[in-house]
Amino acid sequence: MKRAYQLIIPVALALVSACSILPKADPSDVYRLASSQTASQGTPVSWSLRVNKPQTSEFLDSPRIAVVPNGDLISSYANSRWSDPSPVLLRNRFMDGFQRDGRVTLLSTDDTNLQSDYELGGQLLAFQSEYRGSAVEVVIRLDARLVRGSDQRIIASRRFEIHQPVSDTKVSAVVAGFGQAGDQLNKQVVDWVVQQGNAAPKR
Repeated sequence: MKRAYQLIIPVALALVSACSILPKADPSDVYRLASSQTASQGTPVSWSLRVNKPQTSEFLDSPRIAVVPNGDLISSYANSRWSDPSPVLLRNRFMDGFQRDGRVTLLSTDDTNLQSDYELGGQLLAFQSEYRGSAVEVVIRLDARLVRGSDQRIIASRRFEIHQPVSDTKVSAVVAGFGQAGDQLNKQVVDWVVQQGNAAPKR
């Protein structure tokens, strides 16, 4: 028993020493996708909407804050990340936009299994900052689809593309640019969905 105890002590000390030389995880600044959209009192529609996370590439489907420094190279800002993966950020931003707009009040997301008259989804092709020489801009590109919930038929589709100039290369300024670009995209998508939902034949 004594010999076993003597063996345990060196092993434990070795483990402690190994732990002390392991690299420490870099601290990360976590950012939200902010919004400055104001609330409005539009005439409520009678139909319901489910907002789905858009599909996207493996790189964008993460909390990384993507940047294209030149050409076809895509990277991310060091020690900084979003609070959620980009598709979740955008879905939640749309939900907030519809709620602030006030016209579509019967809302749900793909996190629930609730039936809805229409579903908003699509493909997120770009959600990144891009360098143009010494200038930086935020680019969001979304191929949106509005689908009828009863038969999954696409009733409308449209590409949305936002280019928002950024005044500084600091991450905080880039994040603010994402917020401004998100406001522009949100306004366009909400108006489009309401227009298409009201015009679509009901079944």
